[in-house]
Amino acid sequence: MNRNEWITQASRLQSAREAFALVTVLSAQAPTSGKAGDKAVVTADGKIHGWIGGGCAQPAVIKTVRRALLDGQPRKIRISPADESAERELGDVLEFGMACHSGGTLELFIDPVMPAVTLTVIGDSPVARALVGLAPRVGLRVAVVAQDASAADFPEADGVWSSDDAASVSAQLNSPFVVVATQGRRDLQGLKAALALQPQGLWFVSSAKKAAVLLDNLRASGEDPAAVARIVAPAGELIGAQTPEEIALSVLTSVVAARRGRETQASNSINSSVSSNSSVSSNSNSSVSLPSVQQIAPVAAKTCCGGAQKAKATTEALAPVATAPAAVLQSVPEMTSVGASGVASVVAPAKSSCCGG
Repeated sequence: MNRNEWITQASRLQSAREAFALVTVLSAQAPTSGKAGDKAVVTADGKIHGWIGGGCAQPAVIKTVRRALLDGQPRKIRISPADESAERELGDVLEFGMACHSGGTLELFIDPVMPAVTLTVIGDSPVARALVGLAPRVGLRVAVVAQDASAADFPEADGVWSSDDAASVSAQLNSPFVVVATQGRRDLQGLKAALALQPQGLWFVSSAKKAAVLLDNLRASGEDPAAVARIVAPAGELIGAQTPEEIALSVLTSVVAARRGRETQASNSINSSVSSNSSVSSNSNSSVSLPSVQQIAPVAAKTCCGGAQKAKATTEALAPVATAPAAVLQSVPEMTSVGASGVASVVAPAKSSCCGG
């Protein structure tokens, strides 16, 4: 048996994008046929390519490999003589009893090698193109779905699909993470294609106001309300993104966090208070949540016509605006504005004279 067979098999499995575990013998106490440094590639179906010892150790290795391929986490195991094949945790080591008569103890490290996760980007927009360029740099494969697009349009993508028809997309793609970055061009079609993939995570690059309308349209067209509710819109982490590249980075941060099983700051509610780079607008492509406390600019006090008292009264009357959502702020266009910092300020109407408006 060729003990270095694992090298060839690892390369083959990686090319085929199949998961496997690299198992290495860390230490061996005689009598064992496996020696420190021996290696093998082990797949979920129990096939062993390489050498890590005889048949007594293999059942415990295969069992542990299957667990590691489910959660992607490495493990260290010890296989030692015992009256029965029990297993127990000893610190960071999982110990298996080996009832074989050969004796000896093996310690092995099991390192799962998972195929690259595919991120599907739907749309042909500046943000979509920036995402396709950034995603491979964090180890993600990229599939692009954009109506009438070609491979030449997205040279860094692993595949480009030129139709956003939901049935066609679902038949050809399998992707755990999807970002819809259509930005006004075939938004509804892109969202339907994304839902058809039934992804683990789905982000929509849009303002909250625009997303609310489109998500209502999805429900009205018969899409599963529970699936629609899982769409994250606005998408991205709160980093003050303005350019397409920055917006793509903020969205990619959320994708990486989801891939690693971590919660993100991004809200999944389209009813949260949001602002775009400089104003609350249905046309914005990036949005951030307003701080919980808004700053109210002081109203200029005048000495004539009871200006000081009026200023105080006006400030008190407007105090509830401090915690009002963006939708409420929009209803008072002459009195409020939302700056790039996401902080709403109350602006006093212009006066032509001290006592007249």
